[in-house]
Amino acid sequence: MSDLSLPIGARQAPDFRLTLAILLTLVLQAIAALLWVGAAAQRLDNLESEIKLQKPILERMARIEAQVAAVRSSLDRIENHIDQEAK
Repeated sequence: MSDLSLPIGARQAPDFRLTLAILLTLVLQAIAALLWVGAAAQRLDNLESEIKLQKPILERMARIEAQVAAVRSSLDRIENHIDQEAK
């Protein structure tokens, strides 16, 4: 016989242990999610601080690359001048 066919007073009370277990599971999952988000935020903060430290190095590398390009251009002009003089 199902609980719905019984009179109201004869029905079984809901099992509150199951409800408590579901609530506890949801709370634990929320705590785990918050811990994961916190760890992800910490990793992002670490990456941002590393990028800030590397910014001056990147700017210096860009200047060095520009200087190398200028030296290469000068070298090409010198080589062309020497080749023309040799002819």
